[in-house]
Amino acid sequence: MMLTAVLTTEFMKLRRCKVTWATLGGLSMGPLGIALFMWIVREPGRAAQMGLLGTKANLAGLEATWPSYLSMLTLIVGIGGMILLAFIVAYVFGREYDNETAKNMLALPVGRHWFVVTKLAVTAVWWVILVAFVLVESIAIGFALGLPGFSAGLVTGAVVNLLVAAGLSYLLVPVIAWITVWGRGNTAPIGFAIAMLALGNLFGKTGWAVWFPWSIVPLLIGMVADPVETLPAGSYVILALTFVMGIAATTAQLRFADNAQ
Repeated sequence: MMLTAVLTTEFMKLRRCKVTWATLGGLSMGPLGIALFMWIVREPGRAAQMGLLGTKANLAGLEATWPSYLSMLTLIVGIGGMILLAFIVAYVFGREYDNETAKNMLALPVGRHWFVVTKLAVTAVWWVILVAFVLVESIAIGFALGLPGFSAGLVTGAVVNLLVAAGLSYLLVPVIAWITVWGRGNTAPIGFAIAMLALGNLFGKTGWAVWFPWSIVPLLIGMVADPVETLPAGSYVILALTFVMGIAATTAQLRFADNAQ
């Protein structure tokens, strides 16, 4: 009953929230950008007339096919999602401090852990809707472009890979939530997320990539090397521990730390 009440309240806060539409617009630009690259590859002459020929050098080896299109989409959702999720969770947890309502929230006769659980649930639902929308958008754009190489098996495999990348990215969210409540605002978590992504890219070029949480998703989708077909079991254990420890740290921060505004 308590969970339902708090969860309902959290979703009601999003009714007139412009940030939800901003994140949807931001992520939905990804497939449109990929479609532009596909068009440049297929129509280099017309692209040159429009002043886009300079981009061609950066597209060497790229083919205007379904496999290339879906591979780039996975990169957008995997890496872009890590940053976008940081913005989302920073907003969901940080708005209480920005709006100076944290003291009111924490004064309610509700276990602090419920606030953590419900805010993470809101973030998860928000992320699922964004990913689902972009998937539908991307497939529609792919058909509109008439890309060759389509097969049901190819699309199914790509969608599974994309969903795995999206899910693994979400496992990093509780740590960002902890940084948000620790820093009491949006600046610290965004800076932390960007720093971790850069550090993940650095570790991705070493043999430690499978053990560093922020290197695992880039390694899976091929940002730092060729995409891997499977991750070692240890990588999933690391991500699971990161998720659990992030929840524990966020709950402890709200329960025991000085939360005065």
